[in-house]
Order: sequence, then C-alpha cells, then structure tokens
Amino acid sequence: MASTLVILLLPLLVSLASASHHYGSASTFTYKGKNPDGSHRIDVRSRETFTFCNHELKWNCYSGNCGSRTSYRRGTLDSNPSAVGYNRRWCETETVSTRRVPSDKPFDLRASSCCWVSNRNHVSSWSPLTSVDLGTRSDTGKPNRSPDIAILPLLRVPQNCPRTYKLPSFDPDGDNVRCRYGSNRSVECSSCTSPSGFDLDQSSCTLNYRSAPADSKVFPFEMVVEDFPKTNISLTYNDGSRSYRAALPVRAKSQATTTMHPGAITPLSKLPLHFSFLVDPSAPSCQEGLYLPRLLPPTPANGARIQAEINKELEIKVKAQASNATIIDIMISGPSNISKHRTTNGDFAIRWTPITDELGNYFSICFAVEAMAGSRIYQSEMRCVVVDIVDQIVKSYVSCSESAMTVEIEKSSFPRLSEDNLRLNDPSNTVCSLQRHSNSTHVIAVIPLNACGTQIEEDDDNLIFTNEITTVDRGTDVITRKHLLEVQVCCQYPKRGNVSQSFTVHRPNVTVWEKGYGRFTYGFEFYPDSTFRTMVDPNSYPLEYEIGSRVFMQIEATSSINNTQLFVESCSAAPYDNPNSRPKYTIIENGCNVDSTLQRYTPDHQRQFKFSMEAFKFIGQNNQVYISCSVMMCEAGNPNTRCAQGCINSTQPVGHRIAKREVVTQTSRHLVSQGPLRLKRSAEGAESPVMNLNLNLVFIAGCLLAAVGMISAVIMYKTKVSKVKYQPLPTFES
Repeated sequence: MASTLVILLLPLLVSLASASHHYGSASTFTYKGKNPDGSHRIDVRSRETFTFCNHELKWNCYSGNCGSRTSYRRGTLDSNPSAVGYNRRWCETETVSTRRVPSDKPFDLRASSCCWVSNRNHVSSWSPLTSVDLGTRSDTGKPNRSPDIAILPLLRVPQNCPRTYKLPSFDPDGDNVRCRYGSNRSVECSSCTSPSGFDLDQSSCTLNYRSAPADSKVFPFEMVVEDFPKTNISLTYNDGSRSYRAALPVRAKSQATTTMHPGAITPLSKLPLHFSFLVDPSAPSCQEGLYLPRLLPPTPANGARIQAEINKELEIKVKAQASNATIIDIMISGPSNISKHRTTNGDFAIRWTPITDELGNYFSICFAVEAMAGSRIYQSEMRCVVVDIVDQIVKSYVSCSESAMTVEIEKSSFPRLSEDNLRLNDPSNTVCSLQRHSNSTHVIAVIPLNACGTQIEEDDDNLIFTNEITTVDRGTDVITRKHLLEVQVCCQYPKRGNVSQSFTVHRPNVTVWEKGYGRFTYGFEFYPDSTFRTMVDPNSYPLEYEIGSRVFMQIEATSSINNTQLFVESCSAAPYDNPNSRPKYTIIENGCNVDSTLQRYTPDHQRQFKFSMEAFKFIGQNNQVYISCSVMMCEAGNPNTRCAQGCINSTQPVGHRIAKREVVTQTSRHLVSQGPLRLKRSAEGAESPVMNLNLNLVFIAGCLLAAVGMISAVIMYKTKVSKVKYQPLPTFES
C-alpha cells in the first residue's frame, strides 16, 4: 500500500518540481489619454522573470471595470541561458499591454499561479496585484500616475558582506513612495513572510542586508509599492463622483519591525515588486574592487536622472573593476528593446532607443556587474537611473563616410552660442576647427576618423568612432552663463565592411546667541518664483536649475526684539561647501550688488532679505554651487549702525563711522549658507561619478552601414584572418 502511494505521488512531485520557475515580477501603468469615444487608454507594463523566456504572467481583472486589452507586445530584456553561476537558467521579459478602459474609476489587475523557484521561505504560488486609479488630481489637474519602479530579477551578495539597496521609486507626480512587505495573503503575497537577515526602511524604499547563512536557494521577496500625496488632495471622476487621499502623517522612519498597517491610509496606486535574493558563501574580502566589482566613472550614480530624445539611441556606459576576479557580464533591467554590449576594453554599454509613443514617460533602468573567481560569482552594487523621454532638443544630422563623420547642428537649437564657443575633443589641428565649414545657420563639423581626438571603440560586431562637440570659454573666465552643450557624435561601422581606416544636503537654520538680542535664528531658503510664498521642500535638495534661469532666495531673521533690522553685507558662491574655497564668485560685497543679474525684492518686514539672480556654473567639472552670505542684525532706525550705511565703497574701512556705545546696537557678523545648486544635465559626464546631468547634453548617434564591396584603399578584414588590422589615414598635419 505504501509503495503504491509513493508511485502515485512521484508524478505529482515531478510536476511540482518542473513548475518551479518564477523569480519575480514588477508592474507599472501609464495614462496615455482619451480615445475618440471618451474611453481612456493606458499602458500596463509588466517585467517578469522565469526560467524560460516563453513563460509569462496572465493578468486578470480582480475588481472594478478593467476594460479590455487592445494591443500587446512582449520582448526579452536579459537572460542567462547557460545558467553559469546559478542553479538554473533565468530570463526576464517585459509585456506592454494597452487597455481601453471605459471609466477613470479605480480597478485592480491580478496575476496568480504557481510556482516560485525553490526557495528558503517555502513560498509556492505568486499573486502580484496592480491597483490603478485614473482620477483627476486636485493638485496637478491631471490623471493620477503611478510610481516608476524597477529592480534586477536576481540580487546576490556574499553572506559576510552587508549591503544596502536603494530601490528605485521615482514618482512623476512628486508623491511620497513607500515600500512594504505584502500582507494580504493570496492577494498581495503567498506566504506573506519577511525574509530573515534583512531590514526594510519603508519610507525610503531601502533594503538593508545584514547577515544570513549561505544557501543555494533564494529568498523570495513579495513587496508592495504605494504612493501617497504630500498634501491632502481629492480625485474627481468623469461620473461626477469624488474621492479623497490623505498625506502620510509625519513620523519617524518606519522599519520592517514597525510596519504601517496596510489600509490605514488609502494609497493612490499599489504596485507589486517581487524579486529573488541569493546569499552566497563568504567572500575573501568585502572591499569593493577586489572580488566584488567596483563601479567606476563614467558609470552613472544610483538615482541619476537622464534625458533621452525620442528616436535617438541612448547609451549608458558602465565601467567596473575587480582586481582578484574577472569581469564576465552585466545584468540589466529596463524597457523593451533595451540591449547590452561588451566593448573590447572590457567596459559595458547599455543602449536603448525610445519611440514616439513614449514621449513624456519615465523609465527606470537598473544594472549590476558580475565577476567570477574560480566557480564563484560576485555581483556589484545595483544602480538604477531614471530616464525622462523628451522631444528633440538639438536639431542635427549626422552622416558617416569611410574616412570622416559629418554633423550639422542648427544654431537656433541652442542659445548664446556660436562655433566660436565650441570645440572638438582635440582642436589643435586646423582641420578640426569648427569655423572651417560652419555658416550663419548651422554649426558644421567634418571630423576625421583618425584625428581631432576621435576615439575608437570595438564590440563583437562593430567599430564605433566617437567625438564630442562641447562648450569652451575664455581661460580667464571664472563663471559662465552659456548653456553647457555637449554633442556626442558617433558613427558605427560593421567590422566586416570596408572603411578607409580604422548642491548635497539641505543646510539647517543657523541659530546663535548674542548679548543684547536674546535668541534668534537666521533662515536661508530657496523659492520657486518671485512670489516667495512657499519655500522649496528641504527633501528635494540638491536643487537643479537650468543655466540662465532665475534662482530665488530669501534670508530671514527671527528675533525676540521687534525693533531689529537684518543686513546682508556680502554673498559669494563656491563649488564646495566652504566659503573660503577657490574658485570663488562674489555676488554682493560691502552691501553692494556685484553680480549684474542680481535683483532685490521688497521684504515683508525689516528682518527679511529677498533676492534672485541667474543660475550659472563654475567652468570645468564643478556642477555644484553653494551660496554663502555674511549677515548681521542691527537696531532699526539707528543711523550709526552698519545696516543704516547700506552699500559703501570697498576702499573704506567697514564700520569706520560707528562710535563706541554702552548699548549694543548691532551684532557681530554671522555666516549662513545654503546649497548645493546643480546644473541640469541630460546625460552623464565623462569624468564625474556624481551624475549631474545637463538638460542640453545630447547623444547624437549616426550609424551608416559601410557597403561590402566598396572600393577602398585598405581592406580591414580578410576572410581567413579574424583579427582586425588597421592602416593609418592621412595625418592632416598643417
């Protein structure tokens, strides 16, 4: 009887084992507008990881009116078909489903099936839930949008190496985003257990790995991402009804042990974030750069914002180092049609071209580099960037010949610049001068493939030539208000063709104590406009400004004596949080305006100073600007104080008219500072690990397939020789 039972159970056990194939999933939704019949169109994006690429989640309507699916596309993002370093193979795909929804009222989509890969928490089935609410928000006047979330399908770390993971949680509506473990069994999660050895900071979506025994089985994470408005808002719907959403109460950071009870405050959206985490045996060292790969510039920083133009290829360069291991691969997760490439120098390039339908959307791209030592795999930290999809910034055209790259850029695309302010990587040769071919309407550069600082890269299939047109200023300038334009020019040639050649945290208020004045505080804040009504949220620092835009600032003093007056004697800017650092740019000196763009505004009272100026950057790689001001308090109405003197000649000794007094009528000077401000950038810089990305930075990629059989002076490839051989082009000496 027992043997018969075993025989009957064996097929079931084999079936369950073969069905263990799920690693995780994540989903988001994007509102795409109204259809002619008044219904709504949304895109639901679901990233899913299974053992094989042909597996996918089956989403069904769980509650509300979910409408119908009108279109569907699916593609592979990344995979490990050989299962090197893992117990089994894995494949991550993205499914984009366009749905026609008759109403903007809330609805829920849910996918439920079995089974997770063999795991340590005994989680079997999965049940990700996506809650959609398209109501029109009272704060933005637009339909609600979900956070943009992403994660790598499989994270791994040596058991002896604690690590912190900041999960991407960008919200296009500016909402507060929180991450928690699923708690509604069979709806948000299967077992609803919290993996041991981890701490979750819900308010910042930060996962901290502390310690856990090594195991070949993974920890499955079934998390939920929710967004809440920063202030109480209402949502209105087409049928005239209305609902309300409350802001989260101000409280200490919530850890996993003090989870906010789900349902206590209704979120605007609810998204699943499921993934697997593997704890490997101990590493010989936890220092990055030895066994664990260390990410190096020009790799963008975690959380960096990058702009990508529709129908133009975006390239993200990733460089890593592991002196005691061999870099073998990069794991990526991102939107459909993303690809990864390995260059011959061992670096990686992540490439993606957004399409017109994605204009105005936001996408997270995550990556981690993997290295191997013996049979062991070591994974770098995970970094994720947010890509903003924008329309064409600079109108340009690139053509690639067998010996040169030609780029034409409309001058109207960027203000305040001409070919006199632009240069190539190496302008020392006259053939590299942009003045040679430019005219009144276009900047034209004819760039030889072997001159002007053109660099060559190589992957398995192509030779890639790159150069850059960038802004240049006079050597004596300390600041600039010209837009920092960086046009990266690229031409790609197939190897088997013929070519002729080959500001960091918010500064708190400064509180001091002065005899005769009691306790008072100086506040230095930034404001979004000249109304000075609501200061910029301290949580949004460092602030980013477009160059030339106005920066509005206010300094205010609070004193226990009403008959007091604030005086700002001097202000200066520096690229570091040290007013004595160099270079230094003077804004106000001895109470006098020095910066030509400085404007003062009428204060609300005598203890307030309002002013603005145009944003600038320090020439070079310093994209941060800190503002420091020397201020003092005086007795209002006293003509003998420094405040009453106002602007004085710098050659006169400050305070030379002030006589000795028995009663203190002015305080000593105090220094207040604020920042940093950062120049907006649209792609990562080549040197800085902190990716302050300029809005006008552009990657202009032109790719021309060199036709096989074209007459060429040099044949780079021979049919029986696999190695590329190069012959030099003319040297363009002059």
